[in-house]
Amino acid sequence: MELEKLLEEPSAMALALAEKPRRGTADLTRAAQLEISRETYLEAQNQGLTLSELLETERYDPTPVGSALDAFERQLVVRGLKTEGKAASTVEEFFAAAPVLMPEFIRREILRGQRMRPGLEALIATSTPVFASRYTPFYINVTPAQTKLSLKPVGEGAAVPEMLVTEQQHTITVPEYGLALSISYRALRYRSMAQFKVLLWYVGFRLSADKIGLLVNTIINGDGNSNPATVINTAVTGTLAYTDLVSFWNEFYPFEMNTLVVSKDKLKTILTLSEFKDPMVGFRFQKTGELVTPLGTKLIRSDDAPADLLIGLDARFAIEEVVSQPLMVEFDKVIEQRLEEAVISESVAYAKVVKEAGLILDVSW
Repeated sequence: MELEKLLEEPSAMALALAEKPRRGTADLTRAAQLEISRETYLEAQNQGLTLSELLETERYDPTPVGSALDAFERQLVVRGLKTEGKAASTVEEFFAAAPVLMPEFIRREILRGQRMRPGLEALIATSTPVFASRYTPFYINVTPAQTKLSLKPVGEGAAVPEMLVTEQQHTITVPEYGLALSISYRALRYRSMAQFKVLLWYVGFRLSADKIGLLVNTIINGDGNSNPATVINTAVTGTLAYTDLVSFWNEFYPFEMNTLVVSKDKLKTILTLSEFKDPMVGFRFQKTGELVTPLGTKLIRSDDAPADLLIGLDARFAIEEVVSQPLMVEFDKVIEQRLEEAVISESVAYAKVVKEAGLILDVSW
C-alpha cells in the first residue's frame, strides 16, 4: 500500500491513536519503506536482539521522542492492521497482510501478559543478562560481626573494616524452558486480534506464575551453593499468631521484611488475624485489593510455596534473575504453519544475592 493512500484513509490516524495513549504524532515515512522478512529475524538473532529492538536501530526506523507509536507498531499501521477495539483486524487478515510480523506480535503480547502478574517483579532485586548457559553468582560474606557496616574512626595504623565479596564456589545452570502453543487455525482465523491478544496475555500470565515457583524454590533450597534460607519456627507448632509475624519481622534486622510469599491457606490466615482488621488497613484492602499486612509487608500468593511455610524477603537484596535467552517465538513455524504450533522459549534462572535477606517461618515443625 502506498504511503499517500494510507495517509488519506481516516482509519490510519484512528489506528495510530487507538494503539497507544496520545503522546504525539507518528511519522510513517521510514516504516513504509522497510521490508520485514525471515532474514530480518535472523539478523536480529545474530545481534542478540528482538525484532522490535532491531527495528529501533538507526539502520531501520528508530522512534523519535514524542512519537505515538514505536517502530513495530508503525509496521502494523502501514499494513492497515488494527489490534484493538471493535474494528480490530481478524487473525486471517493479519496473516494476509503481514504474516512475518505475527511471531513478534505474539512475543510482545506474551511479555505484556507476564507484566500483568506483578508479583514476580516485586521479588527480584535485579535482572542480569548473560551470554552462556552457566553463571557464577556473587558470594557476599555477611557474618555476625559484619551485619553493621557503620562508619567508624580508623586510628593511625589500624585496619580498615572490610566486606568480603567473591564468587560462589559453584556455577548455576540457566536452563531453557519451552512451551508449544498449539492452536487450530480454523478456530482462530475469524477471531479478532483483540481476542487473540487476551489469549496471549493469559499465556504470559501463567509463565510469570511458573517463574515465581522457580524463585520460591531458590529461596527455600538455595541456588546450589549451600545457601538455603535459615528457618525460624513459630512459638507453637501448627499455629500462626500475630506475635510470630512480629518476631519473624524482627529477625531480619538490619534488613527489612518487605515481602511475604505464602500459599493460599496461609494468606487467608494472615488476612483474618484480628490485628489485620484495623479499620484503616481493612479500608485500604477493600478499596484497592492491595494485600498489606499490619507490618507494612507486601503479600504475594504462590501456590508453589509449601503450605506450612512463610517466605520472607528483603526483595531489594535477596534474589537475582539470570537470563541467557529472553523470551522468543520460533518464527519459522508461526509464519509457515499459521499458528498450528508456536514454540515459545526462554532461558532463565534465579540466584541468591545476600542469603540473609531471605528467611523462612515454619508453622508446622
